Amino acid sequence: MGTTKETLELKLREAMRANDDVSRRTIRMILSAVKLAEIDKGQPLDEPGIAAILQKEIKIRQEAAQDAERANRSDLIEAAKAEQAIIDTFLPKQLSEAEIEVIIKEAIFETNASGPADMGKVMKAVMPKTQGRASGDKINQIVRRLLQPG
Repeated sequence: MGTTKETLELKLREAMRANDDVSRRTIRMILSAVKLAEIDKGQPLDEPGIAAILQKEIKIRQEAAQDAERANRSDLIEAAKAEQAIIDTFLPKQLSEAEIEVIIKEAIFETNASGPADMGKVMKAVMPKTQGRASGDKINQIVRRLLQPG
């Protein structure tokens, strides 16, 4: 189908034709975040770079939904969840917890990690392999669990 950026641009045109305000607004926000990152970097983003932006945008929507929940604003919760669902469609298939564990166990073996003090080494080895396909928080939790002496 092409790159994620091309897909986003295509879906933006479709949303504009269909008068789908939520999709149009959400995709525009993603594309502007991508363009801003490209300007900062001075070159086009690669697929993992775009996936990282998508993950960041999802996290923003999750935090917005939590804030809206605390403020009892169901309208804002729905809006954040609708935007999050749209962003999800552009993310690469997310890894299951079992798949993440396999990648982490390989990294622990490769780095000779033996305990919580080696967490940084393991994270550094794991993150490039999982970029855009698992949240850093989730990876961090699993690494911490696997490095606990037991």
